[in-house]
Amino acid sequence: MKAFRNLRVIALLLLLVVAIGTAGFHFIEGWSWFDGFYMVVTTLTTIGYQEVHPLSHAGRIFNIFIILCGVSLLALAVGALSQALLEFELQSFFGRRRMEREIDRLDSHYIICGMGRVGRRVARELARRPVRFVIVESAEAKRRLFANENWPVILGDATQEQTLRQAHIDRARGLIAATTTDATNLYIVLTARALNPHLKIIARASEDSAEKHLLTAGADSVVSPYSFAGQRIAQSLLRPNVVSFLDTATTHLGMDLEIGEIQITGRSVFAGKTIESSRIRQERGVIVLAIKRREQMKFNPAPDERIEAEDCLIAMGEPAQLRRLEQTAAAS
Repeated sequence: MKAFRNLRVIALLLLLVVAIGTAGFHFIEGWSWFDGFYMVVTTLTTIGYQEVHPLSHAGRIFNIFIILCGVSLLALAVGALSQALLEFELQSFFGRRRMEREIDRLDSHYIICGMGRVGRRVARELARRPVRFVIVESAEAKRRLFANENWPVILGDATQEQTLRQAHIDRARGLIAATTTDATNLYIVLTARALNPHLKIIARASEDSAEKHLLTAGADSVVSPYSFAGQRIAQSLLRPNVVSFLDTATTHLGMDLEIGEIQITGRSVFAGKTIESSRIRQERGVIVLAIKRREQMKFNPAPDERIEAEDCLIAMGEPAQLRRLEQTAAAS
């Protein structure tokens, strides 16, 4: 804030006045360096002690200069500090009000339960898209630690119905149970599924045995960070070039490349066309890697493969090209 910057400037000027005053009393009056410093401190703080040594006429004129500069700077410092505290309080108040209004307007959003390493990674990926989301976190210290991210955060227990209702779970598109304990994630899944039977729920599991319990509780899918990390390490040893390519396509490392999903509705311009006649590759520079049709996944579809309504195209290309393809696919 500007007030804090002003405080730093005033502090530097005060140090400069102290240094000039100490040197002035040393050279004008012939005092020791400590006596000169002590005289400056008692003068600036207006304590009213008597002079360390009797001042000469030149010393008194110099001391008047120190008094005027020091008192003025101290008055400015008090004003700047008051302004900084007032701005901080107002910014915190209006920031909370703005966040509350933003949360109240959420619709078709995602709820991230837990602000740990997994939850923060999910939030960064959703923010990059950008996709609307809200984080539910019970630890105030963790919320403050990442306040500069400007993510909408609800401080509360995600296992409680009231907290999830505050996150508008009835209007949410999906929920991610990403706390550090399997028991907490299990309670979150049970509560969320009861509040919104149609919600897509993805849960984190630390132990392999927790996966079946989370699926039984209502999670649509379960992800184990430790299992994924082990598989990733093995693949990096055995197929490093494949892992490098997937990193490029999924995390934007190196080339500007992305793998995305293109939903085909019944009114889409691509519905009923073949891969070749849609000219997705020729005109839009996007490669169709697979077609997800109901429970079946067709990899490397043939040119005469027909695109049907409700299909999902798994496509790879530049982010801008994929965005344009999504808009075209959504057009009637």
